[in-house]
Amino acid sequence: MNNFIITTDTTSDLPADYVNEHHIGMLSLSYTINDSTYTWENPLPVKDFYDCMREGSLPTTSQANPSEAAALFEKLLTEQNADILHIAFSSGLSGSYNSARIAASELQEKYPDRRIIVIDSLCASLGEGLLVHKAVTMQEQGHTLTETADWLEENKLHLVHNFTVNDLFHLYRGGRVSKTAAFVGTMISLKPILHVDNEGHLIPLSKVRGRKKSLIALVDAMEKQLGSWRDQNDVVFISHGDCIEDAQFVANRIKEQFGYDSFLINYVGPTIGAHTGPGVVALFYMGDYR
Repeated sequence: MNNFIITTDTTSDLPADYVNEHHIGMLSLSYTINDSTYTWENPLPVKDFYDCMREGSLPTTSQANPSEAAALFEKLLTEQNADILHIAFSSGLSGSYNSARIAASELQEKYPDRRIIVIDSLCASLGEGLLVHKAVTMQEQGHTLTETADWLEENKLHLVHNFTVNDLFHLYRGGRVSKTAAFVGTMISLKPILHVDNEGHLIPLSKVRGRKKSLIALVDAMEKQLGSWRDQNDVVFISHGDCIEDAQFVANRIKEQFGYDSFLINYVGPTIGAHTGPGVVALFYMGDYR
């Protein structure tokens, strides 16, 4: 029986139209900026969020707790009488995966005839979103809950995340770089290239001088990482911190270099954007290694 619902977190940064079209359940991680708190159901327009950050506002974020996860799952279990496949934000970056796991375990006892599988995506932003897209594609092709979950577990470490930021201050605030490195790097226009590793943590890969070189470096890394997946990427995902021109520059360069012509481009949402700041550009695709 292929009766299951896919759910994920707002950190997947999928467009609302995509979420609605594919009936994806959304677990909201809230964020607070200028003393107001927002959720998936009550969002601040993303451009306004980044404008506030540019003006000096410092947002904070909260993980989803077990009761919030349980409320989402139970609503779907009772109203739609379907099993659930939840694709969670990386456990290396948030406790939301553990909250979903606790909620699922409690609800399995209450609803023994239903199944809830929680996947630790070890992914972030549209990397998590791309893993959700893979699950949606498999579901629409007729794969079962078990088949889909097994494929995700077997292949999630092939989901490459490479990104660069325009301002090191936000990485410093999040403990990703030192104060000295942030100050010196800003002075000499040093742009880090980072990725999400196999444990789901943000890890620096390299540094280049200048914005354009950092965007080119994202694409150049594909040559090494694509490997046997080169002909298997039907779509490439790109997210950005309110810098659509830079995201489009990356997409155009990928098209020229690799021949890919299908892209999903969207904002880095506030929950992750709070830690990366305006100007982040992130690239996601399937490859031999992260």
